[in-house]
Amino acid sequence: MRRHLWSLTAASAALATTIALSGCGGAEESSDEVTLRLIAADYDVNGGQSSRNYWSSLIAAFEKEHPRIDVEVTIEPWTDVDRKVARLVEDGKAPDIAQIGSYADYAADGKLYSADQLLSVPVQSNFLRPLVEAGEQRQIQYGLPFATSSRLLFYNKELFAEAGVTEPPKTWAELKEAAQQIKDGTDAAYPFALPLGPEEAQIESMLWLLGGGTNGYVEPGGSYTVDSPQNAATFEWLKTDLVGAGLTGPGAPGELNRKEAYAAFTRGEVGMLHGHPSLLKQAKKAGIELGKAPVPGRDGTAKITAGVADWIMGFNQNGNRDEIGEFLNFLFTDENVLDFAAQNDLLPVTSSASQAMEEDPDHDDLKDFLAQMSTALLPPVSKTSWAAVSGDVKEKIGKAVGPDGDPAKVLGEIARTAAEAETQEEEEE
Repeated sequence: MRRHLWSLTAASAALATTIALSGCGGAEESSDEVTLRLIAADYDVNGGQSSRNYWSSLIAAFEKEHPRIDVEVTIEPWTDVDRKVARLVEDGKAPDIAQIGSYADYAADGKLYSADQLLSVPVQSNFLRPLVEAGEQRQIQYGLPFATSSRLLFYNKELFAEAGVTEPPKTWAELKEAAQQIKDGTDAAYPFALPLGPEEAQIESMLWLLGGGTNGYVEPGGSYTVDSPQNAATFEWLKTDLVGAGLTGPGAPGELNRKEAYAAFTRGEVGMLHGHPSLLKQAKKAGIELGKAPVPGRDGTAKITAGVADWIMGFNQNGNRDEIGEFLNFLFTDENVLDFAAQNDLLPVTSSASQAMEEDPDHDDLKDFLAQMSTALLPPVSKTSWAAVSGDVKEKIGKAVGPDGDPAKVLGEIARTAAEAETQEEEEE
């Protein structure tokens, strides 16, 4: 008898029994029935049923093809899922499969199967290269990308026309000029919305660091360079030329979260911001005529843009490697990858699904995002130290652009956190 456990709460009783999925690994297939426990994140921030419906349909199709494997899934709110999985792992009750925001600590502690232990060669080789690199520790892939996206500059075409801005900016100087025209010629509250609040300050900041000509938080070799002179110069420009010039709207950027900035855009209050694919539908529904362009850089369009990814992983505690592998190979078929991406305004994580989406006229509005993913740079998510550094960025980076802010000092403080976390990471290896 099939049992599908659905829960959007985190009661401890449910946590103890809730979490696993199955796949294949390479040994002879057993005839014994296996139950896999999976925990997945709820991507429907509006309280809908899209995540529940996706997993329900996928699991039903999988179980039909694999009658000896049952899959029990619990869907947790995105804001809680990482913490709840961490608690289960700490209590010795790891799920078979978890779809969450980070994998690095579990990989470093030897708690995960590697990708080549779970996936067929065609499936593993089909992931987009930037996502493979971000999912590796010591050149072994543990993090399997589940969802990804990039960023573009979004602008309100009506406000541009009203302000007399004829082209989207390609450089920071042009961005400042366009923002000033919007401030002088329209009633927009935010000529440029700069969300450096704790929701996603680490990605907003990285977009600016890349535009300033660096690799963001780390150098190509992997060492942190948070407080490099170039990065300090980037935030000095933001502090003086955008925030100090009154071009980022009411309130402090450090108190503005992405969700609030996006809501303001859909109300017609924002001239420009860095946008995620999900904002496309929101703006269209609100009747906002939205334009898209590459993210501007100091001297021209940024050569690299920031990418983000969420991960799925197989835990080795319960010994269900083969069943976990069977499930994950099924999960990463084009049909299933495309279904999830399309339902959640995200991008596919595989090359073949990305090509299929690019060729589908129904997804023309995503082509600019797709084009960026082959060269996108992700934050250093493979480092176990990144959690501490990312948290420090979220807490402090907004202060760098405040009236009394000192960008070099703030970046220096974050760099010290990075150095301490990096030392601890090295000691634990």
